[in-house]
Amino acid sequence: MIKEGANAPDFTAKVAGYTKDEVSLRELRGKRVVLIFYPKSGTGG
Repeated sequence: MIKEGANAPDFTAKVAGYTKDEVSLRELRGKRVVLIFYPKSGTGG
């Protein structure tokens, strides 16, 4: 578990609306980043 105020660990994710299919958090260091997580479409979550 990540503690409040700690830096997020590096990871790579598939993204929509970005210039490429995947982006690494390392590539965005020093920029403001907002991550939004939501359940997969069509699931009850």
